Amino acid sequence: MAVYFDHRIDAPENSDLPSHLTWHSTLPILAVASSSAASGGNVDLYLQQGEFVESCHVERAHPAAVLRWHPLKPVLAVGWGNGEVMLLTHPSGDQTVLPSVHTVCVSLLEWSGSGSRLVTGDQNGALAVWKLDARGRLLGNHLVKHEYNKPLTCCIFKPASPGDDVAMLARASVSGDESALDMFNWKGAPLKLGPQEGLGFYVSTSDGKVHAVDDRCKTSLLFGVETSIKKLFYLEKRDALAVITDALMLSQYTLGPEGGAHEFMKVKLSSKAGQDVDVIWTDSGLLITATGEPTVRIWDLERDDNYVLSLDEALGFDKGEMINCVSYCASKEILAAGTSHGHVAMWKMVMQPSSGHRSDTKTLWKLQTPTEIAGNVTQLQWGSSQNLLAANNSRTVLILSEHVMSAHFSQQVAAVQLTPSQLSIAHFTAAVTLPLQCDMHIRGVCVSKDSVTVWSGKLVSVYELSATGLHITGSFLCDSPVVAVHDENLYTVEPSRVQIRTPQGTVKQLLTFSKAEGNPVLLHVCQSFLVVGTDTAHIRVYSLSRRDAKAHCGAKNLADHVTNLGALRSVRCNANGSQVSFLISQVNGRPDHKVYFYDIEMDTVTHFDFFTGRPSSGVSPPDESNKQKFPENEFSGRFPVSHHWDETEPRLFVCETIPIGSEKSAHGYSDLEDVSVVTLFCTQEHGLLLQDCFSKPAGLQALLALDVPYYYFSCKPGEGRPGTAEASPPADQGGPASGAPAAAPQMVSRRPLRDFVGLEKCEKVTRDAMLNFSFYLTVGDMDEAFKSIKLIKSKAVWENMARMCVKTRRLDVARVCLGNMGNARAAKAVKEAEAQPEPEAQVAMLAIQLGMLEDAEKLYRSCGRYDLLNAFYQASSDWQQALETAETHDRIHLRTTYYNYAKYLESMGHRNLALVYYEKSDTHRVEVPRMLQEDTPSLEIYVNKAKDKNIYKWWAQYLESQSDMERALQFYERAQDYLSLVRVHCYMGDVQEASQIANNTGDRAASYHLARHYEGHDDIKQAVHFYTRAQAYNNAIRLCKENGLDDQLMNLALLSNPEDMMEAACYYEEKGKHMDRAVALYHKAGYVSKALELAFATEQFAALQLIAEELDEDSDPALLSRCSDFFVQHSQYEKAVELLAAAKKYPQAVELCFSHNLTITEDLAERLTVTDSKDLSQEACREVLEKIADSCMSQGNYHLATKVYTQAGNKHRAMKALLKSGDTDKIAFFANVSRQKELFIMAANYFQSLDWRNNPKNLKRIIEFYTKGKAPDLLGGFYEACAQVEIDDYQNYEKALDALTEAFKCLSKAKDASDGQQELKMAELQQKIVLIQKFVHIRRLYPEDPDEAVRLCEALLEEPELDPAVRIGDAFGFLIEHHVQQGQLQTAYQRLEELQKLLPPQSIRFYISAASLDALQKELGFPSDSGDHRHVLRDDDDEVEEDLTV
Repeated sequence: MAVYFDHRIDAPENSDLPSHLTWHSTLPILAVASSSAASGGNVDLYLQQGEFVESCHVERAHPAAVLRWHPLKPVLAVGWGNGEVMLLTHPSGDQTVLPSVHTVCVSLLEWSGSGSRLVTGDQNGALAVWKLDARGRLLGNHLVKHEYNKPLTCCIFKPASPGDDVAMLARASVSGDESALDMFNWKGAPLKLGPQEGLGFYVSTSDGKVHAVDDRCKTSLLFGVETSIKKLFYLEKRDALAVITDALMLSQYTLGPEGGAHEFMKVKLSSKAGQDVDVIWTDSGLLITATGEPTVRIWDLERDDNYVLSLDEALGFDKGEMINCVSYCASKEILAAGTSHGHVAMWKMVMQPSSGHRSDTKTLWKLQTPTEIAGNVTQLQWGSSQNLLAANNSRTVLILSEHVMSAHFSQQVAAVQLTPSQLSIAHFTAAVTLPLQCDMHIRGVCVSKDSVTVWSGKLVSVYELSATGLHITGSFLCDSPVVAVHDENLYTVEPSRVQIRTPQGTVKQLLTFSKAEGNPVLLHVCQSFLVVGTDTAHIRVYSLSRRDAKAHCGAKNLADHVTNLGALRSVRCNANGSQVSFLISQVNGRPDHKVYFYDIEMDTVTHFDFFTGRPSSGVSPPDESNKQKFPENEFSGRFPVSHHWDETEPRLFVCETIPIGSEKSAHGYSDLEDVSVVTLFCTQEHGLLLQDCFSKPAGLQALLALDVPYYYFSCKPGEGRPGTAEASPPADQGGPASGAPAAAPQMVSRRPLRDFVGLEKCEKVTRDAMLNFSFYLTVGDMDEAFKSIKLIKSKAVWENMARMCVKTRRLDVARVCLGNMGNARAAKAVKEAEAQPEPEAQVAMLAIQLGMLEDAEKLYRSCGRYDLLNAFYQASSDWQQALETAETHDRIHLRTTYYNYAKYLESMGHRNLALVYYEKSDTHRVEVPRMLQEDTPSLEIYVNKAKDKNIYKWWAQYLESQSDMERALQFYERAQDYLSLVRVHCYMGDVQEASQIANNTGDRAASYHLARHYEGHDDIKQAVHFYTRAQAYNNAIRLCKENGLDDQLMNLALLSNPEDMMEAACYYEEKGKHMDRAVALYHKAGYVSKALELAFATEQFAALQLIAEELDEDSDPALLSRCSDFFVQHSQYEKAVELLAAAKKYPQAVELCFSHNLTITEDLAERLTVTDSKDLSQEACREVLEKIADSCMSQGNYHLATKVYTQAGNKHRAMKALLKSGDTDKIAFFANVSRQKELFIMAANYFQSLDWRNNPKNLKRIIEFYTKGKAPDLLGGFYEACAQVEIDDYQNYEKALDALTEAFKCLSKAKDASDGQQELKMAELQQKIVLIQKFVHIRRLYPEDPDEAVRLCEALLEEPELDPAVRIGDAFGFLIEHHVQQGQLQTAYQRLEELQKLLPPQSIRFYISAASLDALQKELGFPSDSGDHRHVLRDDDDEVEEDLTV
């Protein structure tokens, strides 16, 4: 809890009323301007407590119009009403007047981000830009001057574009960041430095124009609005400008890269007419306005949301109080507002997760208790790095500084600060509460059993404490920020030493510290030990047991043991001086999430990390099965904010923790809801052991101390009994102390430790025994635990130890405690609970037996046993919780819960509400009539309202029992209970009405009842009719047989079950009539054999055919054979074949198919396929299959034939069938699968018959299959054919040569089985190869040596067997072409004539090109064969003309 100290500025005498104030952004310096019509204007500077800086007083004949601090240096720019602009430097008071540029009142001053530029502007529209050095000193004249001819209103600098922050990189590199250090390395990439400040800015004029001035001071009009601009903001996240006009019109403009602006949003802000409006803008995107109303309006431009904040009279605000001004502190997230009644209202911003999305957050503002100052607050401003608030109340200026309320506890005395100058003292030993009013602002308090010491940072006062009041015993000046007290000694600090003083301030002893050890800043006393912490993270412990303080241990530099240590936040010492705990801040200023422990004897530092929820490695011994584990999920993700040792027990330590992310609330954490209190045992042998962990109860604030058996908390006034805590002693009603009021509010509350609930008044022996028991139980040493309490006989102590077992979940110990308590019922319940699989559920039963209902509830929730939790709530009569649990988690028992709650309500007499829950449990049809049975009118009303058929039926039965038949019939009809209607009508003799109901509704039960009624009255026809409607066919059949109703019997039997059909068929057979009906009924009943026998016996052919169609392979084979003969006789061969196949007479079935040429389908072939038959041999089965395949071949079903041949094992015939189908892919597949030589050769021969020349796939298959079939002779023949095709069709002798070579290789591999024919063939093939090789060589030689090629060709023509190896035409053509090209036309013609003698004339053009022939004709003039010339071949008298054009 924090308060605000107010310091009135120490203004000079006869000073004027303040008009302007402004804080420096980082330094605690406040500038205040005041003015009056008589004396002109003044500007003064003040420090953080209002101290006046005399050297910086400035006076002018004109009032100061604008004040602006340099962003970094203590330089203030002041604009005066006469146009003068000056720079005032603190603390020297140097004044620098800028060269005269403005002649009228200055209207704006604005510094750039780093202060290297200053913009000044006046009411005439003159704007000047000035340049300053790094110290804030003016450099020459203005850089530029612009005239806008309208009063200037606002100016803002555009932020610099992002670049590397040199200062941040330097700090990171010094702290060991290698990546940051590498950026300064000259060997690496050059450091990209962005501009350190933006030099471009925007300026607005009173006519609504906004101008942009770039970093070269060139100005351009950006956009304009209707009226004068009041505020100008830059939205950095959106790269947009926001403008607010005097008419409170908000407009937003996006800024283009070329300098243009586009309006994308415009809205009118709400305001009160005729009032001044204070508008501020936050970096988080909030626009906040105060318009002279009791509310503050906030627009969230980031989320496009708006809302209002109002004052609350319950917190001390007045009715009708108006808000004049606002100011926002970004670092503290606090919005301050000044009111017309002298209050400063403050709202704390709280971010909460939104209910819709986890990632989204909702902004909440929590209104604090107001700070009261006199007058009408007209101006507020936060400033400096210390977050000071300056307030102008129209008469003077006050500086408000936040101070966390002081509190201290020691030796059963507690002091809590109420106001800046008032304390509440609680004396628990004397059971009194005393007020203390001081004449100073209290910055700290320290109490002991007989004294109270307070200090302000300048003055220390000591009061003697007694049961009757407080009396001052000493007061002295001292600027120590901290004070500690032990007995009659006071301990204060100053640079490099600690002073030990008397209550009157006399220094008795000095404890000095070296320069390396630093200056003492932290003090703490526990029992007779003093621990001192310094600003260089050193600690010293002193023993105070003697007259002089003696060093208990040497100075310890904690930075040697703790990494990233920035500064000590607090230090605490335990009762025997063996352990020192401390909290630290990291180098970056953030609080560390660990609490550290320095063991003085072992000289070691350990810690407990609240971020992970675990102690440091090596602190605790290895986990054992009986040792208590740390429940990490309960307090992980947190960091400590305060810590204390027990005042007498050196092992017991307690600290408060809050969640990570609440660092900004660390000083004011007492108002947070999520605060955990963690208690630990700390020893050398066992390290850190968790003793307890619980959430701080609502209403309590900060933890003050731990003094077994209590925790001591501060609390808000009037909340002395929050939760289970015990209030502080009542306020003393005696006389006031030091002018204080007669009574003080209760500000301290105490809560017993978990192990001491119910034992708060126990004696010290019992207290020590309980502490030892708790410690050893936590350690897991059960022998020592029981040894420590073996002498205790009190049942209350044993019960408390049993309660302890609930927290530690030690059921084994709990059984011993229950035995010593003599609580057999609880022991039995715990024994029965062991059947539950979850240990938490077992412990929960122990908690219930001990009355620890809250713990039982938590245990059931933690293990997810919501069924047991539901039963627990029901047993506790907490029905709302039970219903909620059942509806959300235990829906399987929801109706049971509703029912039990209804029973409870009924027992309590709440019948109307019980009725509702009986309906929810779906038991109202029975329970509500039972509940209302004695209240007949109410029951009848409920029946009429319920509109439930079951309830109508119950009520009708009730009326029938009361002989009220008419009304009973009405309710039976509403319930649609037709049986009861028919029954009652029959009872009343109205059979006709009953028959009508049964016929109209078709209700089986009603029809059956009516049929029984008719049968009893010998009306057989009606009885059979209603038995039939009731589907009671056996009764109807019985009546038909008994009364000879044969026609109806058949229909009824067909509707009934097989047994009734069999019975009716036997009836017809015995009677000897209607045999067709008997056959049909036997068949329908499933007795097919009996039906067939009877059909054959009575020659019922139509029935026989109908029955035979339903026969299958499961039928009797003899019966199937008999039926097949019947179908053959009637020429129904397909059905006969199916029956023969079903009877497994496959040869007969196949013969029937073959003889009558029946089409064999794939399904029929599948049924006729014999794979394993006991009646047929394997050879007979093969013959059957081959016959089926032959039949498929004759029918052209080659694929099916292939399949059946394959099943028969005749793959040769299967391939033949497949070859006939022409399916090349299946032929290739079948050949590869079969892997037989003959099949490969057959497949290759087939593919050779196809167009293999144009289909490379077939060519590949031919070669592959001849190779796999091991037929090299056939493959050689195929290659020879390929060679001939290449010669005849393409004249490609090269490819032909390759093919003949392959053919020769294949023939050489073949075995000679033809008496030398193969050798002869190979010789011929070799001769062909030689001739072709010569011709190929001639062709290749011709380009190099034409004459030699011609000579060789002529020699080749002399070969005796040249053709067909080399065609004669190709050789002559070669020579003719050569002679034509050489111009030897006569020689060429002679060769042509020789060729014509050897070949028919029509084939010459196949060998000689048309160009050569044309050349010969043209030069020699011989007749041509080209053109449309046709050769006429005469054979007998027939003429055939052939076109010889090639």
